[in-house]
Amino acid sequence: MMPLTMAKTGEPVTIRKITGKDEVRLHLAELGFVVDSEVTVVTEIAGNVIVQVKDSRVALNRTMANRIMI
Repeated sequence: MMPLTMAKTGEPVTIRKITGKDEVRLHLAELGFVVDSEVTVVTEIAGNVIVQVKDSRVALNRTMANRIMI
């Protein structure tokens, strides 16, 4: 497993685990980041990422992206 920040741009990956406090995991789940779902990093700038989740694009800072393990 590795954090989402290590994913290659444009390559679909599957979420394996989400770490952090309950409220952080709940917030990410509301955005569509749930275990076994597929996401794609659209672009990455200084560790911050824009991720394609289902039919939406979501921007995450480095701290949040590091909590999502792929």
